[in-house]
Amino acid sequence: MHWQPNRTTNLSLIMQIRDWMLTQISSSAWPVQYRLPSQRQLAATLGVNRSTIQEVIEELKADGILYSKIGSGTFVASSSWDLLTKQQQPNWQRYIEAGIHKPNYETIQLINEFEQHDDFIRLSTGELAPSLIPSKQITASLQSLALDGKTLGYSSPQGSLKLRRAICDYVKSRGIDTTPEQICIVSGGLQALQLIALGLLETGSVVFHEKASYLNSVHPFQSFGMQLQASETLPFLPCMPKHKRAIAYTIPTLNNPTGAVWSLVQREQFYAHCVAEQLPIIEDDVYHELLFDTPYPALKSMDTTNQIVYLGSVSKTLSPGLRIGWVIASPAVVKRLADVKMQMDYGSSAISQEIVAHWLASGLYEQHVKNLRRVLQQRAQLMENYLQPFQEIASWQSSRGGFYIWLKFNEPIVTTALFQQLVRRRVLINPGYIYAPHDAYHIRLSYAYASEEELRHGLTILLEEAKLSLRK
Repeated sequence: MHWQPNRTTNLSLIMQIRDWMLTQISSSAWPVQYRLPSQRQLAATLGVNRSTIQEVIEELKADGILYSKIGSGTFVASSSWDLLTKQQQPNWQRYIEAGIHKPNYETIQLINEFEQHDDFIRLSTGELAPSLIPSKQITASLQSLALDGKTLGYSSPQGSLKLRRAICDYVKSRGIDTTPEQICIVSGGLQALQLIALGLLETGSVVFHEKASYLNSVHPFQSFGMQLQASETLPFLPCMPKHKRAIAYTIPTLNNPTGAVWSLVQREQFYAHCVAEQLPIIEDDVYHELLFDTPYPALKSMDTTNQIVYLGSVSKTLSPGLRIGWVIASPAVVKRLADVKMQMDYGSSAISQEIVAHWLASGLYEQHVKNLRRVLQQRAQLMENYLQPFQEIASWQSSRGGFYIWLKFNEPIVTTALFQQLVRRRVLINPGYIYAPHDAYHIRLSYAYASEEELRHGLTILLEEAKLSLRK
């Protein structure tokens, strides 16, 4: 017996050993009524814990492949051959466990599932309420679009030229002077991150980010072998690791989840540091239009070295369902990302691109965003009013824009137990530990989705459960 499980693969030891045992039986190396070596002997030979062997054997006994006699050992069942030959379906669990893309946190999977249930109060959802999406105006604007056969076909690898020209004009307000050749249309900011991971970085690359980061709640880099490295400072000043590629990811305007906004000095300091380190930057700027005050210039407006990859989107402002965002970078980078995107989906929706181009060029978008900021500011104030009873047990900063308030409890009570208890009461939160590992103090609250009554009732339930947790 020379076989041992491979510890470098994504497939678990249990699945590998189970498959190996089944191969021993189906090849008649272990015939019917064969007595298996003892669990202790198998564990020593295969180089695993005895408990691992025990779990595999219990699974095969439950399947009728093996059976045990007290005091005698474990044997191959007489029915094992018939059972094995009748197994027509592939072992999909083996494929799932071996897949490259990492599964999301169980908490996030549950959030994604329960957000589809209308009877849940969504206190943390990072999207606009349906009432804030200008659906009637979007529908009406379809009458203004010239949709011919060519328009509805595949667009160029970088996306609709009409839309890219409209974006060139639009981002001038951010101090960004660009050309259509430096823009790639993507299906939202998350796809942009996936394209960057696949098109620009290598396995083992380091991605620097702030301590509490949106990146921890998704796996656009981790699933492809990149390492996330957080920093305590603001702005964080990472040092380029030797012999490795690295990149810095930041949301300098209305960070997700904290809502923080970098000052102009912080932006200049961060950019100068990255230039000195020759460290590329991903600037995620999808929330800047929702800042209640006058926004600071984008980092990209300072970019004289072409080392910033800038991300924009209409998902947070117009409609997440349109799935339209954009990347602004050097022509070489844009060409590379466009090539990878064409291999993945052959371009974003042609109709969505036409809608966004029309809204940007006609002024509809600018007017909508202006109105949206006003409504969101009212909602932010409403949430703060409902948070007043939390003052004895928690603290927070007033929102400066966007969707979120980063609520911090005085004690570490934000656990999976609190999350699950709130789920039982039909309230969804985004706990801090999905944004920063081991963070048991914070909750990302959103005032952008729930109605006024839902906010009031949901926060009342949250306060009740928080106080119960404090008494435990």
